[in-house]
Amino acid sequence: MANIRVAVTAILAVAVVSMNSGTAADWPQWRGPEGTGISSEKDLPIVWHEKRGIVWKTELPEWGTSTPAIWQDAIFVTSQNDQGELLLLRLAKKTRLAKKTGEIVWTRVVGQGEAVREAPKRSTQKFHQLHNLASPSPTTDGRYVVAHFGNGDLAVYDFDGKQLWKRNLQEDYGVYSIWWGHANSPVLFGDLVISVCMQDSLADLRDAPVESYLVAHDVRSGQVRWKVPRMTGAKSEEGDSYTTPLLAKLGGAEQLVVMGGNQLDAYDPASGRQLWFLPGLVGGRTVTGPTIAGDVIYTTRGLRGPLAAIKPTGTGEQSPRSILWTHSEGTPDTCSPVVWGELLFVVADDGIARCFETQSGHLKWRERLKGKYKASPIAAEGRIFFLNTEGLATVVSASPRFDKLVENQLDDATLASPATSDGQIFIRGSKHLYCIGR
Repeated sequence: MANIRVAVTAILAVAVVSMNSGTAADWPQWRGPEGTGISSEKDLPIVWHEKRGIVWKTELPEWGTSTPAIWQDAIFVTSQNDQGELLLLRLAKKTRLAKKTGEIVWTRVVGQGEAVREAPKRSTQKFHQLHNLASPSPTTDGRYVVAHFGNGDLAVYDFDGKQLWKRNLQEDYGVYSIWWGHANSPVLFGDLVISVCMQDSLADLRDAPVESYLVAHDVRSGQVRWKVPRMTGAKSEEGDSYTTPLLAKLGGAEQLVVMGGNQLDAYDPASGRQLWFLPGLVGGRTVTGPTIAGDVIYTTRGLRGPLAAIKPTGTGEQSPRSILWTHSEGTPDTCSPVVWGELLFVVADDGIARCFETQSGHLKWRERLKGKYKASPIAAEGRIFFLNTEGLATVVSASPRFDKLVENQLDDATLASPATSDGQIFIRGSKHLYCIGR
């Protein structure tokens, strides 16, 4: 009987992971199926502009900077309108539920809020002018879609638009103290919705520090399944992190990797138990999220700090020897890195792109791309897609020699990272959602 129980447990675990991973045609969360910006799509377009390659474009209500979540024919996008309504939209990638592709199938008002622009520098969050409450990206597992907003609203809907539950993390766990507006996206693990909040502890201003934490809710009921503090000792703005947790298999086990607050660490996503931690990664507030290839994590220390390749081993506190290499010049402040094969690609906010060998950290090339950058690049079919803030996408070969293939211009501001599905690229602008195909 014991062997049978073990076998059944293993089968269920595989089923849960498979369900969360979706299919090759899905982009279910921030930065894609694995959260690394890598697409397995084939025959993606590499040439487009407003008069070529646009399968459809749909005007969105007001704006946001979240990335679309895509599952089969459903596309989910969050937004915020001028009335302060926080919106979750479902669009039709295909025509099964709509009269035409790209049509908005339904819109739900999740909550109400204001992106405060003027506030005290400490104690109360205010939002940077480049984003609003619709910065966290939605996530889906094919059954449910999770919407989260910078005011703390966290809600789960089914694909028909029925709200299953809603909570507000600020009401549950205290007012956010992050300096530039909460923007972390949730992730799904099995039947858990996992959220992270990393913020200024205000330890120098009050007796009881403001808590940073991870919390997991049951995706069906909204009940809290586990909650753990994440107090790294980071001071002031160094405690702020806008990154999204990254689910990965390291050392043969599922781990939830978190970067921010001058620390990289990992947790058991089923229980919230901390598995290991690497402190002392002092930089500043952290916007750039980590990526993983094999058993190595690539991350940037906050506020344009060094880019580091880190290979954790075992449990508990990690030795500085787990840092395989670092690079300090011109690192990204916002855009996450992406790996293709044995090469790592990054772009700094000022448009300087770099390519490194993943194993050695050796710089292969450094080139200036046009414009400023906030969106994270994606990789597919041996190509890297860099999207600047003014709708210009530069496509280069994922090779150790700089090879610019093409530049593609859209007439929209673009801060959200691209998504792919069914051989098409989806780009969310400030005004429209674009579907780009061959």
